[in-house]
Amino acid sequence: MTEVSPEQLRDLVMSTSRALRRRWFTALEPWGLSPHEFRALRVIDHECGGRPRLGDVAKALRIAPRSATEVVDRLQKRDLVERVADGVDRRAVCVRLTATGRELLADMAVARDAQAADFFGDLDDADRAQLRRILDKLTTDDNC
Repeated sequence: MTEVSPEQLRDLVMSTSRALRRRWFTALEPWGLSPHEFRALRVIDHECGGRPRLGDVAKALRIAPRSATEVVDRLQKRDLVERVADGVDRRAVCVRLTATGRELLADMAVARDAQAADFFGDLDDADRAQLRRILDKLTTDDNC
């Protein structure tokens, strides 16, 4: 068997990641959203009971608070999220999905799952299990 160098593995993983990202960009085109905006919708839906403060959104997305404000502004213009008062701190602003945002997020999740099923469709169950084991091993806290 031919030995594979760490550099070759790195390049292969990077190419795979780029291929997944390109497919995801394409899958999102009908909705006119970027993967980053999709992630923001998911964060808003899951953080703090579906009512995170803008700072919580920024932290979860690992972006500056100003950038989170800009993302939320774009999503709000499309009626996908709305700003609401924090019930505890009158100075704080929370954000939550609108009914339109919840519906869109559900539709996008279906598209994302279909895209992943298509991408990994050539792998049998044993291949998927082995890939998961390897990726889990590479992404443990000890390696990141």
